[in-house]
Amino acid sequence: MALAGGPALAQEPNLIFRKSTVWKFLTPDDKLAVYGIDDPVVEGVACHYTTPEKGGVKGMVGLAEEVSDISLACRQVGPISFKSKFEQGDVVFRESRSFFFKKMQIVRGCDTKRNVLVYLVYSDKLIDGSPKNSTSTVPIMPWGGNTDVPKCGDFLK
Repeated sequence: MALAGGPALAQEPNLIFRKSTVWKFLTPDDKLAVYGIDDPVVEGVACHYTTPEKGGVKGMVGLAEEVSDISLACRQVGPISFKSKFEQGDVVFRESRSFFFKKMQIVRGCDTKRNVLVYLVYSDKLIDGSPKNSTSTVPIMPWGGNTDVPKCGDFLK
């Protein structure tokens, strides 16, 4: 369930597919679920992330605390344009991962030296002293016949 936030957090992820990983007798299986989202500020960038989903009785009634192992891949899927300025570490997407306290967040930054967008997914609940995380980068490249490439540093607040 997506948490309320600003307009950047209003989108719902698209479920691409689920794959069972652990069979459970008479209750839902444990699964890996792959979702897709579009960056709400950077047109032409999509991210896909994979999250484990607990099955069993707790998973069936929505009380299972989901683990924090989340992978992330972001890519340029069209010409890149910026809808507004953003800050380093702005939230692209946020989702609750347990009934209490744990959230998964995808945040965005800009490597101005290389003109690369950097995306980080992490859980805000510390696991053994360190949050689980994954990083993906999107170099801003020309698309089609258009050779004008925006500089992400020009859109930092």
